[in-house]
Amino acid sequence: MRPPMSMGRGGGRGGRGARGGGRSFGRGGRGGRGGGRGFDDGPPAEVVEVGKVMHECESEMVCILSHSETKIPYFNAPIFLENKQKLGKVDEIFGPLTKIMFTVKPDAGVLAKTFQKDDIMYVGTDKLLPMSRFTNPSGGGGGGR
Repeated sequence: MRPPMSMGRGGGRGGRGARGGGRSFGRGGRGGRGGGRGFDDGPPAEVVEVGKVMHECESEMVCILSHSETKIPYFNAPIFLENKQKLGKVDEIFGPLTKIMFTVKPDAGVLAKTFQKDDIMYVGTDKLLPMSRFTNPSGGGGGGR
């Protein structure tokens, strides 16, 4: 006797236990898993100050956010010098809302210990989120069912 269709054996996927409703071909399309990730689109058209180096810790740069009242960098946002030379990417964001800090994981060939206190870090303007995204409780969650 077979189990009901809603449990086990591919329940609700076309009845054949395979993804895609029992089609005999693969997913097709472009790229593989995570296609498009890791693409480096070069330096941004415009960079703005995002923070200042506080110190080095475990081969990363610990920085304090310059404009904590308005914008927060994306996770994994590329970090640059003023001349748009890429240094690394944002790894962690932490601290209270009044004193936000972040770490920068340096790219290969960049040493965190070469940076001095108060050296300025820059980010592309397209890689900043408004503070209200984190402080405003309204706006709902994800689109549940």
